[in-house]
Amino acid sequence: MLRVMQSSSDKRIAVITAGVAIVLLAWDAWGFDLPMAQWFGGLSGFPLQENWFLTNILHDGVKRLAWALALLLCLGVWFPQAALKRLQFSQRLQFAVTTLLAVTVVSSLKVFSATSCPWSLAEFGGIAHYASHWAHLFEHDGGSGGCFPAGHASSGFAFLGGYFAFRQASACMARKWLIGALIAGMVFGMAQQLRGAHFMSHTLWTGWICWVTAWGVNSLMRWFNFAAVTVDLAET
Repeated sequence: MLRVMQSSSDKRIAVITAGVAIVLLAWDAWGFDLPMAQWFGGLSGFPLQENWFLTNILHDGVKRLAWALALLLCLGVWFPQAALKRLQFSQRLQFAVTTLLAVTVVSSLKVFSATSCPWSLAEFGGIAHYASHWAHLFEHDGGSGGCFPAGHASSGFAFLGGYFAFRQASACMARKWLIGALIAGMVFGMAQQLRGAHFMSHTLWTGWICWVTAWGVNSLMRWFNFAAVTVDLAET
């Protein structure tokens, strides 16, 4: 029965994940990024680029807080506290690994990205020319590049792994991590949008990448657990 429920859940997640990817591809195809960025900036740049709250609190402060939470998750693998006590060792390990891996994947993609940030574009007083981040994935747009996906948004989205880690132990806690990570990622991404550091699609794709990473780690952990049980049954 559990295997049937998990299979049904996996199919639902696959459909949702694919549906979101299609929506994001459509967003890019219809060119929504540039008009949205122009809500917050113009030829003279972005007025909120150096805003104290956006820069010191929603960027620098949040980044330090996110790394502190990631460190607590790593320590919690062996010394669980609060809600982490509800999880088995493998689930706590999964949560910690997922969080670190999601950030690593996003950061690695940024290294190979030739897409520049909005504040570097000619439309906002810079020198780069606008084009889809997919069109400029390996072709520089005349700017500094390295702006896709949105690294700062991953400070929130990286914790989507909590949803998969808690699904069996506590459905309520799983939903809280899901909603919390989504809200945090969107808030952090929006803060960077206001500053001209990212387009909205950068934030949305970051959320999708972190989600797929969390789902992949969860599937891999389940496969290892299933394989281990199978071996034990074969030996008895």
